[in-house]
Amino acid sequence: MNLSQIKLVVTDMDGTLLNSKGEVSSNFYKLFNELKTNNVHFIAASGRQYFSILDKLGSIKDEITIIAENGGLTKQGDKQLHANYFPMEDINRLIPILRDIEDSYIVLCGERSAYIESNDESFINMFKEYYTEFKQVEDLTQVNDDNFLKIAVYSFGGSEQNIYPHVKHYEDHIQVKVSGSNWLDLSHMNTNKGYALQQVQDLLGVSKEETMVFGDYNNDLEMMAQAAYSYAMSNAHPNVKEVARYQTKSNDEEGVEVILEQLIKDKQSIAKGC
Repeated sequence: MNLSQIKLVVTDMDGTLLNSKGEVSSNFYKLFNELKTNNVHFIAASGRQYFSILDKLGSIKDEITIIAENGGLTKQGDKQLHANYFPMEDINRLIPILRDIEDSYIVLCGERSAYIESNDESFINMFKEYYTEFKQVEDLTQVNDDNFLKIAVYSFGGSEQNIYPHVKHYEDHIQVKVSGSNWLDLSHMNTNKGYALQQVQDLLGVSKEETMVFGDYNNDLEMMAQAAYSYAMSNAHPNVKEVARYQTKSNDEEGVEVILEQLIKDKQSIAKGC
């Protein structure tokens, strides 16, 4: 397989580019510079907050595109390319329902900040890994000075088992996405990484055949369909492995970097006329 035609690389963060400690490898930054040299654009696509992605990739933030909040917000540097806002009527209807679910911790994800009601220290300590800008409030339904991108719900016992059964009946008009083993996201129907990626592909004039994506969980499924070269991590959810065309090593084995090395090698071979 020759990867020399690739012009766009898109990777999820948690469980994909980030290792189990939430770190980006030094090897990735070396490979990123080689991607730039070979005119390959990089997109970080995550369910994380935009500011949290910046915290992980701050040194290259002005050279990449960021798809944050599972496709709710897309930015290149300081330029906003796309946003899907979640209507307040949906938010206000859902929050009381989510409050009644045992082992559920609600995050209202705004453009400027995330908002939580919980004072649970175990949740907050975990939550800070994913949200660097946040405020604790008395009542989420009274927050009205931000644009909202999604509601994220965390369950220590597992989102697929504990949260999804309570909200799956909303799927006909709300995007309901199990985005991690403990996270579930609720958002505008058009909010997903695939829709956001398509907007960027159109902007850059890059085709599916020129796009490579990496992912590990159900919130990556739509963007898998936007690339001819779709890779599931070996640690990926079975749904992702079923949809992806290829598979790579786990996030702790630098599975993304393994494929990027092959991509760069193929680019260099073409440049040398091999």
